[in-house]
Amino acid sequence: MYLADQTWPDLGDYVASESVAVVPLGSTEQHGPHLPLSTDHVIAESLAREVADRTGFLCTPTVNVGVSPHHRQFHGTMWVDAPQFRDYVESLTRNLTYHGVDRVVYVNAHGGNVQHLREVGRRLRDDREAYCVEWMWDESIPELVEELFETPGPHGGPKETSMLLHLDREHVREDRIEDAATGGCRRFPEDADTIRHGASTFYDAIDNTDNGVLGDQRDASAEKGERLFEAATAQLVQLLEWVDAQPFEDLMPKPHVE
Repeated sequence: MYLADQTWPDLGDYVASESVAVVPLGSTEQHGPHLPLSTDHVIAESLAREVADRTGFLCTPTVNVGVSPHHRQFHGTMWVDAPQFRDYVESLTRNLTYHGVDRVVYVNAHGGNVQHLREVGRRLRDDREAYCVEWMWDESIPELVEELFETPGPHGGPKETSMLLHLDREHVREDRIEDAATGGCRRFPEDADTIRHGASTFYDAIDNTDNGVLGDQRDASAEKGERLFEAATAQLVQLLEWVDAQPFEDLMPKPHVE
C-alpha cells in the first residue's frame, strides 16, 4: 500500500490493524558517466513499493536527497548535511508514530545514509517511540553479488548498473559503459592507493576515481539486475514479516543488569 495514493479513511483502517511502515531513502548524486543521479532513490523506491504490493504493508514517499557531500565535486550532486538529515528522518518517523506506526524499516540504497539512519533508529528506540531498522539492498544478498560479479564496486559498479538496466533502462547511457569501466577505479581499494598504513586517507569519491565510479560496469546486464531485484525483495519481505511478528517490548532496549 502506497501512502500517498490513499485517502485518510483508508489509512485509518490500516493503522487500526497494522503498525509497520517502510520508508525508502536514497540520494541524488553522481553515479559516473553512464548512470543517472537518481540511481539510488530509484532502487530504494522500486524495492519498497514492490514489497508493499506483495505484503500490504505501508510504503511512504521516498527521501530522494541524502548525505552525499563526498560526491560534491561532480556536477548535479545534491546533499543535506548529516545533522539535518538525521533530524528530518527522525521528524518524519515521529510523524508516522503519531498515526499509530511503531515499526519502520528504512529501505536504503545509499551508503552515506547508513550510519545516520542507525543513529535515528537508536534515538527512537531509546525514547520507546518505535523500532526502526536500516536495510541496505546489496548487503542482504552478498552471496548473489559475489556470484554475479568479479568486481562489483561499492558505487556505480555493475550491481547498480544491472539494477538500473532492469528498473529504468531508458536513463542508462549504455554507450558510456565502456568509458565508465576504463575511466574509473576497477578494484577498490586495491587500485585506489588511498589506504595507507591502516588509514583511509581519502574523504571524497574523486580522491579514488576520476569519473566517479568503482567496479567494472561491463559485467552488468538487465537479466542480472532482475535476479538482484528479486532476491533483495525476498529478503526484505522476510525482514518485514519478522519485524511485524515481534512483540513490541521485545524490540525495546533491555533493562540494566542487576
